Parts: sequence; structure tokens; C-alpha cells
Amino acid sequence: MYSFAHTMRELRYLNKYLIKYKWLFLWGIGCIALSNFFAILIAPLVRNAVDSIALRLDYYLLLKETNFFQFLKISGIHMAFFFSILILVAALLKGIFMYFMRQTIIIASRYIEFDLKNEIYSQYQRLDKSFYDKNYTGDLMNRISEDVSRVRMYLGPAIMYTINLFWLFGLILFLMFSINTKISLLVLIPLPILSIAIYLISDIMNKRSDLIQKKLSQLTSFVQEYLSGIRLVKSYAVESVFNKQFKKLSQEYKSDNLSLVKVNALFHPMVMMLVSTSIIITVYVGGMAVIEGTFSFGNIAEFIIYVSMLTWPVASLGWVTSLVQRAAASQKRINDFLKVEPFQKEKKQIKFSPFSRSIVFEQVTFSFPDKRNKALQNISFEIEKGKKLGITGTTGSGKSTLTSLLLRQYENFQGKIMMDQKEVRMLDKKHYLQTFGYVPQDLFLFSDTILNNLAFGIDSSEIVHEKIIEVCKICALHRDIIDFPKQYETLIGERGINLSGGQKQRLTLARAILKNPSVLVIDDGLSAVDTKTEQRILKNLFTQLPNITILYISHRVNCFEFLDNILVLENGNISEYGNHKSLIAKPGLYQKLLEMQSDR
Repeated sequence: MYSFAHTMRELRYLNKYLIKYKWLFLWGIGCIALSNFFAILIAPLVRNAVDSIALRLDYYLLLKETNFFQFLKISGIHMAFFFSILILVAALLKGIFMYFMRQTIIIASRYIEFDLKNEIYSQYQRLDKSFYDKNYTGDLMNRISEDVSRVRMYLGPAIMYTINLFWLFGLILFLMFSINTKISLLVLIPLPILSIAIYLISDIMNKRSDLIQKKLSQLTSFVQEYLSGIRLVKSYAVESVFNKQFKKLSQEYKSDNLSLVKVNALFHPMVMMLVSTSIIITVYVGGMAVIEGTFSFGNIAEFIIYVSMLTWPVASLGWVTSLVQRAAASQKRINDFLKVEPFQKEKKQIKFSPFSRSIVFEQVTFSFPDKRNKALQNISFEIEKGKKLGITGTTGSGKSTLTSLLLRQYENFQGKIMMDQKEVRMLDKKHYLQTFGYVPQDLFLFSDTILNNLAFGIDSSEIVHEKIIEVCKICALHRDIIDFPKQYETLIGERGINLSGGQKQRLTLARAILKNPSVLVIDDGLSAVDTKTEQRILKNLFTQLPNITILYISHRVNCFEFLDNILVLENGNISEYGNHKSLIAKPGLYQKLLEMQSDR
């Protein structure tokens, strides 16, 4: 349980937003004050109306048989009508200012929610790949959705109801104690009990709600994973196994929901019981005071209205306390996340001109933060503009890591990576990455049309269909596309589920080429394509795109004869370096890999 000081320390970060929208909050506080003023005004009006009618009733009984009776009757009707109009006007003004109260404070909280989500998203954009390696996607999604929503509940409803409670409580206590201190104390006894009880129930409800959210996340993740792997599930005929797991998760989710419903069922009966207790005390003690002549019927009606007005604000105190605590816990998670800095900040932002000379690795050494062994060690090589470099080696030799460093997904390496004699970590990152086209191992396609996937990252005004068709022909993809009923407008499904593995890779390659890069990095991006098609695509790349520098990573070395140079990695070190002819002429890992693949 958070202490008040700890809670407010975490929420202090939001003060900059409260200041930014201070006029909305100040106007909202003013509306709260005016709304409560007119709400409370109703009670004295009811008291005066009841006392005036009660007084006329006494006169009515005395003067019933006199000529004055008719005048008394008419004046009584006029007075009742007059007080009814005043009460109606007060209620109308209360409602108007209550509307503006919500339209200011709640809207301000929505503005802050928008700003905070943008701030978190900008932080997502800043952080490097090492951060994402250590954090789960679901947790990161919760920061920008669930956590921000909880913070908004503090900025909106919690602040609004708290201010409303203090205004209302202060005014009502002042009026009640100015009328009768003893009766006021007796009438208010159940309200603190109500607030404590609501707080305890709210705490239980919140804990169970959190548990339900976790179970819902597990259930959603299970279904999402099942649907993503539906082909594998059906090919193994294990639907019954997944069905049992789903039923188990669903049963747990149902049981947790039912336990929450049982607790929630206590809420309204308990509130009504304690409110009824206050009203009974008001009627009984007030009635006794009326007999003694120290209280009036109007005062009883007035106190009943005051009790009713205080009920929900006091009951909301426990709920608001819970909201603040949950917001503080969420804001702490957000604060911790916003304090994270990229491993290495860019000290300078040197504008990068179009790539024109070479890429040089100088004694590059790198190890992942959570691993002892070095992924790369003392890597040095150079590739000139327009040259085609092949990179191969055993599994885990550091091939993909090398491209990750070149693309600045990790920047905490030793040594230097130079592009046109400029250290890449000093270059403007956005402009630097525009130099590259990238085909990763773990490719990603959007649930959209083939055309929109190809045009990803390209300005819509720059899309030329003839160019797209030309690139798809280079990638041996155009014939596959025109065989689809809707051709380039074909929807490919989630992560390209309607395409084969080879079609996905060729589509990703075409997307990278359409970016018109100076350097094309293909990280095992044709592994699902047959050897003949792979050779045809590489020939197309080399002959039709001669000015593009290519780094081609693959386990299959029988296509490397077209490349200018080949880099062979083993255990993070350069084992061999040279062209195809020179490498097959001497015993080594490259020759061994080629022989193994030729025997297949």
C-alpha cells in the first residue's frame, strides 16, 4: 500500500500537464463551486417551503370556518408555486454548472491522456533494440494503454470528485452545525463507516479486477497465438489439446469474474443500509427535537436532503482513494520507462550526404548485455560503393549481429563503423537509415494488399506502378502476383498468411528495393526460395541494379560465385575473406560448407 507522500511523489510528474491546462481546471473548479452552491440552495428552500406550509396548516385548522380561510388557501397555493419555481431554477442551474464541470475537467484529462500517450510513443521511437530485447510487447502496450487510462482516471474523475467532496462537505457541515450541532453529529455517524467500508470493498474489487485483466490477457494471447499457428495445429491434428487449454483458461476467467460479481453485489445494499440509517436517525432525533420545539419539520426535510447529497460523495472517497493509488502505481511504471535512455546518446547530429565511397568496419567488438561471450570480435573489413559482399558462416557466428550494428540497432560496440569516412554513431540517424534497404530474417508483412505492402515507407505521390512491376520482375514475384484474382490488390492476411514463405521473402525484398536504397542488406532473405530462383534473383540484382551496394547474408554458399567478395565468420571472428575462386582453392570453412551443400 502506497503512503500518501509516496503516491504524490509519483504523480508529481503530471504537474507539468496540470499547469499546461490550468485554465480548464480552474474553470472546472469554479463550476464545481457554483454547482454545489445551487445544489445546497435547494435544501433551505425546501425547509422554508415546508415550514411555511406547516404554519399555514395550523392557521387552516383554526380559521377553517371563517371568511379568511379562502384567502389563506390561495396564498398557500401561491407560496407553494413560488418555492417550486425557485427549487426548479436552482436545480436547473446546478445541472448546467455540473455539465460545464465535466466538460472542463474531464476534457482536460483527455487532453493530458493524449499528450502522455504521445510522449510515451516518442520514447518508444527513441529507444534502441537492446531495450526491446529485454521487454515484452504486451508490457509495453500496457504502458501506453492500461497505465495511461488509469492515470487519466486520477486526472479526471478522481480530481473532480475530490474537489466536489471538499466543497460539498464543507458547505453542508457548516449549514448543519449552524442549525443543530447535536443532531448533526448523530446524523453523520454512519457516513465515515460508509466511506471506510467502500474503501475496503473497492480495494478488494480492484485486486480482483487486476487479476481478471491478467487472465484476460492470457486468454487473448492464447487465442492470438492459436490463430496465428492454426496451420501447424491442424497439420498435427492437436485441436483437442488446445481446446482443453482454452477451456481451462476460460474457466479460470469465469471464476474470477464471478468472485468479483459477488463482492460487487455487496456495494449497493451496504450503501442503502447506511444511508437509510442516517435518514432514520434524522427522522427520529429530529422528530423528538420538533416535540421539544428546538427543531422544525422543515429542518427534518432539510437534513434528509443534506444526508442524501453527502452519501455518494462520501461513498466515492474510498473509490477515489483506490483510483489515486492505482494511478500512482501506473505512473511509477511510466516514469521508470520515460527515464530510460538509449545506450549511447548522439552527441552530434552530422547531416549525411548520399553514400558515395565505402563502408569500413575497424576492430569492431560487440557482446550482448545479458551474455558473457562476445558476439563479434575484432571485425575489420571494407566494402566499396557498388560492390557485392557475401557474408556466411556457421549458426551463431555473428552474421545477423554484424548487420544489426551497421543498421545501428545496437550502438554499444567497441571500435568504429565508418561510412564515407564518418563514424556512423555521429550521423543523423534518420537520414543515415534512409540509405539502407533491409530484408530481415524475421520478416514482417501487414494485413493489407500486396500493393500497400510494397509501397510501405514510400510517399504516395512517388508511387509509380510501372516501377513496382519492374522491381517485382527483378525479384521473380510478378508472375506469382498476376496469378492472384485481384493481382496487386490482393489482401495477404495477417503477417502475410495467404502467401508462401518464398513469396513473403520476395515481397519483402521488392519492398526494400522500391525504397531506392544506396545499400541493400539481405539477411538470409531468400532462404525459403529454391536455389535456381535465388540465383536468378541475384543475377537480376547485380545486372539491373549495378550501383547498389549489397551485403548478402546466407547459409547457402553455392550462390556466392556472383559476389565480389565473401566474408566467412566463425564464433564471432573473421575466419576467411576473399572472392569465391580464392576461397574454394584453399582448405577452410567456406570450402567445407560448399562441399556439404553440393553433396545434398
